[in-house]
Amino acid sequence: MLEAIIFVLCGSGLLAFGADRFVDGALSLSVRFRISPMIVGVVVVGFATSAPELLVSTIAALESHPTLGIGNAIGSNIANIGLVLGVTALVFPLQIKASLLKIEFPIMLAGLLLSTLLMLDLNIGLVDGILFLGGLLFLLSLMVFLNGNAEDESFDDDKSFILDQEKEVRIWRAFFLFLGGLVLLLIGSEMLVKGAVSLAKYFGATDVFIGLTIVAVGTSLPELAASLASALKKATDLAIGNIIGSNLFNALGVLAMPALFHPFSLDIIILQRDVGVMWFLTLLLLLAIILSRKRRKLDRLPGIIFLLSFIFYQITLFLG
Repeated sequence: MLEAIIFVLCGSGLLAFGADRFVDGALSLSVRFRISPMIVGVVVVGFATSAPELLVSTIAALESHPTLGIGNAIGSNIANIGLVLGVTALVFPLQIKASLLKIEFPIMLAGLLLSTLLMLDLNIGLVDGILFLGGLLFLLSLMVFLNGNAEDESFDDDKSFILDQEKEVRIWRAFFLFLGGLVLLLIGSEMLVKGAVSLAKYFGATDVFIGLTIVAVGTSLPELAASLASALKKATDLAIGNIIGSNLFNALGVLAMPALFHPFSLDIIILQRDVGVMWFLTLLLLLAIILSRKRRKLDRLPGIIFLLSFIFYQITLFLG
């Protein structure tokens, strides 16, 4: 029991610390190559902070616990909006750009819709895994292509942040942070999966429950750290792009791992309850963005609503 708790805590700590280093390195390299902040947020930061979910789901599938990976992916998407975006908006109002509703958000919705449709038959297998990855590559390519014209505007808006990054990090140090962070992510993911599975067996809880709670929150800590840091530096493109990119990767890339390595049958409760909550928060975010278009800011009120929704969801999991 004590050993399992230590593994979960140490694994979560390594994930958060490793992902932070990984993000620093990846972001600095991307800035050097003059990639727009929104694309950096979605593709680089979003992928980097989703690396823990990806690794946890892969390891869980290889160790014959695919439902832990599914719970982790869906639970992380819920935590990204309810917890991460909620806390970030409370700390610092996030600026909303017009392109968000035209490009990034619709593409994220398309990814969520594809993953939901593939889960409707409750059987997740190799073909589904291939479709998950194919859909992810197509949607990312489409996003990069559509953002091409808006790239210069994004750089102008975040010029001060980019200049700070260029001054702070040298290329060699960026590579070191990138690779070192990845190693820590691997170690932390392995420890977290082992600890979570041990806790599930000890308390008689299902893998899905542990994945939706402890593992989902633990692997969402990098998103929280990255979004808060970006918001405090007024690089709101990175903060919002991080959430959109991470949710897109979770819905397609992370869910692909158990499908490819350990096909399984999905419990109907996951679709009815957890996927339903994920869609509720996603559409709530869409409504908040639409209502915030005049002010062009996502302020503290939506943040409070997101956070309260997440807390209520966690309570229902424990009571259920």
